[in-house]
Amino acid sequence: MVSIVARAAAPAATPAPADPRTKLPPPIAQLRKFGSVLVAPLVSITLALAAWYAVSMLVLSESRRFLLPPPHVVFSESLADPAKLEVMLEALVVTARVAIFGLVISAVLGVAIAVLMSQAKPIEKVVYPYAVVLQAIPVLAVVPLIGLWLGYGFAARTTVCVLIAIHPIIAMTLFGIKSVDANLQELFALGRAGRVRRLWSLQLPAALPSTLTGLRTAAGLSVTGAIIGDMFFAQGKPGIGTLLDTYRARLQSEDLIGALLLAALFGVLVFTVFTVVQKVSVGRWHNSAH
Repeated sequence: MVSIVARAAAPAATPAPADPRTKLPPPIAQLRKFGSVLVAPLVSITLALAAWYAVSMLVLSESRRFLLPPPHVVFSESLADPAKLEVMLEALVVTARVAIFGLVISAVLGVAIAVLMSQAKPIEKVVYPYAVVLQAIPVLAVVPLIGLWLGYGFAARTTVCVLIAIHPIIAMTLFGIKSVDANLQELFALGRAGRVRRLWSLQLPAALPSTLTGLRTAAGLSVTGAIIGDMFFAQGKPGIGTLLDTYRARLQSEDLIGALLLAALFGVLVFTVFTVVQKVSVGRWHNSAH
């Protein structure tokens, strides 16, 4: 009885104070989230610029500073010059066309080859070693042969992109198809689903996160392949790789670094686009997009 009275007389527990961050209006909360996302890139860029300035101004003597001009010199004498920037952007458009076209071909061929290998073990044993060989052989060693066979224009540049970018798509798509849950496989078997239905309704959807991861990797490799193709196959409109080779030969360090920065920004943009596509496609149900 005493304990009951004591509990009744005890003051009611006061609720814990709410976290003030939970009371933020939606716009302010979104701004906070956006700001937190930007912190890491801004810190990274600041550190990179600081290291660039340190090497250029402190490590290199004034007579050798042309090897790595400081950032403000690159901007003022190259990227801020409308005539030079126009030439670089036109070359970047040429490279972008080659990279995108090569990536599309790589995606179609890579997924098709992976599907064929997943449906027949003998095909996998015959085809997969060639995919590994393509990844292992240095592309620069094959480039002269590509030029002899296909000429030195758009087709040769695209072929270089495909050779570099197709392996991640094949490997990741095949891995995704083979990683389908065995219980789901048995469920489709009990339902007497045919090979085509099982592939379309189960295996390809389950392999989508892996395929998108392969595409995201292949996107960056495709840009690299396009730049390599520009350097070796100079017929037609010059790409950004052609400009890089020209600036290197002429010791135009500011223009060389400026073109490199534009090429790097394009590569980051392509990678970011496929990252967003992956989050939109599978972000709600798969951890690979987080």
